[in-house]
Amino acid sequence: MEKTLTFQHVSYLWDEAKALELAGDEVALFIYRSNLLGADLRLTNYAGGNTSCKITEIDPVTGQPVEVMWVKGSGGDIGTLTKAGCANLYVEKLHQLKHRYRGLEFEDEMVALFNHCLFDPKCAAPSIDTPLHGLLPFKHIDHLHPDALIAIAASKDGEQIMKEIWGDTMAWLPWQRPGFDLGLQLEKVVKENPGLRGVILGGHGLFTWGDTSYASYLNTLEVIEQAATYLEANYGQKRPVFGGAKSESLSPEERRAQAAKLMPTLRGLASQQRRMLGHFTDDARVLEFVNSHDLPRLARLGTSCPDHFLRTKIRPLVLDPEQLTQDDVRAYLEKEFDAYRQDYTAYYERSKHDNSPALRDPNPVVILLPGVGMFSFAKDKQTARVAAEFYTNAINVMKGAEAVSEYQGLPEQEAFDIEYWLLEEAKLQRMPKPKSLSGQVAYVTGGTGGIGKAICEVLLQNGACVVAVDRDRLEETQTDLRKRYGKDNALTASINVTDAETIAESLRQSVLQFGGVDTVVNCAGLSISKPLADTTQADWDILNDVLVKGQFLVSQAAVEILRQQKLGGSIVNIASKNGLVAGPNNVAYGTAKAAQQHMTRLLAAELGPDRIRVNTVNPDAVLRGSKIWEGDWAAGRAKAYGVSVEDLPAHYAKRTLLGEEVLAEDIAKAVLVFVDDQLAKSTGNILNVDGGVAMAFVR
Repeated sequence: MEKTLTFQHVSYLWDEAKALELAGDEVALFIYRSNLLGADLRLTNYAGGNTSCKITEIDPVTGQPVEVMWVKGSGGDIGTLTKAGCANLYVEKLHQLKHRYRGLEFEDEMVALFNHCLFDPKCAAPSIDTPLHGLLPFKHIDHLHPDALIAIAASKDGEQIMKEIWGDTMAWLPWQRPGFDLGLQLEKVVKENPGLRGVILGGHGLFTWGDTSYASYLNTLEVIEQAATYLEANYGQKRPVFGGAKSESLSPEERRAQAAKLMPTLRGLASQQRRMLGHFTDDARVLEFVNSHDLPRLARLGTSCPDHFLRTKIRPLVLDPEQLTQDDVRAYLEKEFDAYRQDYTAYYERSKHDNSPALRDPNPVVILLPGVGMFSFAKDKQTARVAAEFYTNAINVMKGAEAVSEYQGLPEQEAFDIEYWLLEEAKLQRMPKPKSLSGQVAYVTGGTGGIGKAICEVLLQNGACVVAVDRDRLEETQTDLRKRYGKDNALTASINVTDAETIAESLRQSVLQFGGVDTVVNCAGLSISKPLADTTQADWDILNDVLVKGQFLVSQAAVEILRQQKLGGSIVNIASKNGLVAGPNNVAYGTAKAAQQHMTRLLAAELGPDRIRVNTVNPDAVLRGSKIWEGDWAAGRAKAYGVSVEDLPAHYAKRTLLGEEVLAEDIAKAVLVFVDDQLAKSTGNILNVDGGVAMAFVR
């Protein structure tokens, strides 16, 4: 066995030392192989395809050896697959289901019967592809959706091209929806063609296999490499790729600026049924496609592989860049969205069956803009990003198919029958209920400090995506939040709240990352505690600049985005009990906090017609982890109250009605109450989180 192999178009990742560690555990090797295949998006997309292995187990009932298949379970991803994500089934029982199969009209009833074939009843749910693996005789099987293979599978002359590349070592099955019958067809073609190394499923994907995990892995890579090499040799030979360029790309800076300008409006229009999150890419492959002469024709044909259009809808919305130079851009976009919705609804009406699920959200998922790139919108950031990846896969497929033949999308009825498949609907219905802030984007100033980070965490825990902006601790905060709440859900950006340009840039990052913003939390702050005689003009200026001017500038810039989205929104200003209660040695800080509180009321009065709610949370004495206690403030307050710094927490807790220390998490929970619609009809209000300070009672 060779220790290293070189491929141009796929990644050879097999580590012999790692494989030797797993030797003797066929399931562990199968998981290892699956993870390697899933790590290369050229081989299969996220959650696309499935892998399997067949091993001998001891039947817990009879005590006799039996053949058991381990296969990726429903809804999993081979790149992150673990044993817990696998189904395991008796192979003999899967074959016995042939006696129960009643034909294509009764495909869906077979899925429930898979559960009667389970070796371990507690394993993951089997997927619709289970019989495609179980009815084949091979020990190790890979079913993938590589762009290079689907390009051939989606070509008008695909079967002929297959024979040209692989001769009689590969077989072809015309398009058929996955299910038990397709498993029977695979079994039949393998029996009739001994010596095959794989099968291409028309319009769908690839099946390859081997006697060992390594043999299957190597066979899979070789077949895909050969397909990709064939395509590469043909690019530009018959005609320019995608018919050549019709449009030119804007510069990277101009693309970014145009995307940031459009995304809030696009997001608002895409969120008419539920709030969506966005993703933008100007990948070179995307630009080659959106700038091409063939864009209108190919985009209209729709995608081929079922995995593609289940994520992206059957076709994208294509925008005209010339129209975006006109005065009323929103009117143009509204018209295009309306036309897309009507077209999608018409597709549903002419394709539906008597028992089809109800019409789903008719808004586009993928939006293409020549010269700029691709936008995608979905219920969460990961789904929006993955939708863009899937459509990029579809672009690769169209490019390859057009280079060697003629691209063919799935027939419309077939596409509909997959998209509105009752089994797919059942899977959607089993999805967890969205969290209270799902689909929302929160922008938190001071987001890396004690209170700010606690706010970010509570909002993330409740389903929001978060942009934490601050001056320091950015990298470590982003790493920590992504590790705990998902790599797609958190972003940090540098900001100086007294500088309009850094505010604008951090909001542009929010828009480009997530599509817009829904909640703004003004938490950036500092504190200076001095008597009147010792308070300098510099003290006064920095407090009012950061607390008052900063809150004003951030709110002003964010409201422009909120208004563009037309989805409403929420602003929460973190002020202080000191804005309500007069105390010694506090003239500059207390005055600034009072200004923050009144600005809340003024903004609430102005922004109500836009359904933008503005409220204040007043903390007091949040000591643990708070940045404002890192400087001289603690010493200043201790001096004012005649206690030591060490005794401050107890002093503050003792003076409250509840006798409790206030924590950063308490402030975060108060913010949550204002932004997750528990108080959806509350604006212009103040919520004290101070343990109970009677002098701070507002009423």
